[in-house]
Amino acid sequence: MLSIYKTTEQGLEKIEVIANGAWVNVVDPTHDEIEKLVNWGMDMDYVNYSLDQDEMARMERDEEYTFILLRIPLPQPESDVHYMTMPLGIMILGNKIITVCRYESDILKVLANGKYRLLKTGKRYRLALYIFLETSVRYLNLLREINRATELVEDQLQKSTRNREVLELLKYQKSLTYFATALRSNEVMMERVQKTQLFNYYEEDQDLLEDVLTENQQAIQMTSIATEILSGMMDAFASIISNNLNGVMKALAALTIILNMPAIVAAFYGMNVSLPGESNPLAFLFVIGMSLTLTAVATIIFYKRDWF
Repeated sequence: MLSIYKTTEQGLEKIEVIANGAWVNVVDPTHDEIEKLVNWGMDMDYVNYSLDQDEMARMERDEEYTFILLRIPLPQPESDVHYMTMPLGIMILGNKIITVCRYESDILKVLANGKYRLLKTGKRYRLALYIFLETSVRYLNLLREINRATELVEDQLQKSTRNREVLELLKYQKSLTYFATALRSNEVMMERVQKTQLFNYYEEDQDLLEDVLTENQQAIQMTSIATEILSGMMDAFASIISNNLNGVMKALAALTIILNMPAIVAAFYGMNVSLPGESNPLAFLFVIGMSLTLTAVATIIFYKRDWF
């Protein structure tokens, strides 16, 4: 899907034909759309880099263009790993800016919906900075979601004897690993961008780049903290699940012994031999009383030992 945006007097609008100062956003491009990008001057290698799931963040600059590859977050609630990362290619070429990504992202959606008042497609480098900023903000929001989700799983784990909750935590731990790797590569790329002084034309852009670096660093720290907490939590809850299972086994063992008390008494008085008190008319009540007494004694003993 190929969409073209341009800032006009009415704000950011979608147009049909590419123009000076336009923003071209391409999501999962078809063969014809890739041909259009190549005809507009974007090298085929950079298109492939933007669509390759394993590409890391970096920046390449020439006299005619600046190519930036950014790793952005990708929520996948129905997948085994709930949060992944993917590459987003940003090509600043002549008087236009082109973004290429394999999957549709909320980051570009909110920018296209006019979230930032100062966003102007004609100021290509500032638009790239807003993409950086929204990416960092998105990482922070998803990290908060992961923290809330792990707290819910933690409440379930306290009484759990199954592996389901631990496996759920493992999925979040994988997501944090992807986030940590992507954020570090983004940081290296952004620091290189800062050193090349691409955004020194306007003071607002310099301040915005500082904000981006700060937000990205905060996301890195939050990811590191969440990873350490989650790792320790998984180790602790593995022991908790084992202890919970031991408690269940103790309760079952105690219940088995208690239920066997009447059976032992009945087995003795069910023998086909002479037994004391068998001629007594209250013998049956004596047997019942003995069974109940032994059962009560066993129950009290196990209760005091906290086996229930």
